[in-house]
Amino acid sequence: MKYIEIVDKIDTATAYKNLSHPSSGGICVFVGAVRDFTNNESVVSLEFETYKAMALKEMDKIADEAVDKWQLNKVVVRHAVGVKHVEEPVVIVGASSAHRDACFEACRYLIDTLKERVPIWKKEVFSNKSVWVSAHP
Repeated sequence: MKYIEIVDKIDTATAYKNLSHPSSGGICVFVGAVRDFTNNESVVSLEFETYKAMALKEMDKIADEAVDKWQLNKVVVRHAVGVKHVEEPVVIVGASSAHRDACFEACRYLIDTLKERVPIWKKEVFSNKSVWVSAHP
């Protein structure tokens, strides 16, 4: 089962519930949040935009790749859009599998590949300026 979404708000408790499975001995979750400094500048907020249909399609492909490679029971891939403030979660990925190694590796793959391939853009808002940048590394 896959849970692939673009949302207004990340709910970490729901993600854990989505990943729970009777055959899963391991559940791994990564949450990305807004930090208070970037490149020695104070961050006020981040703003995320996406082309939703394309983003969801690519997120679904990434989830399928992870399921196939690590034989996952469940996968969560969610990214928030809109304005997010310091300490607020903006992305959550997770995997559940029979063993911990598979879900750890899959979780890392999910976040790294999402950042490389999914069309999501962010605006970094600082105290003195704002800059649009790709959410990709």
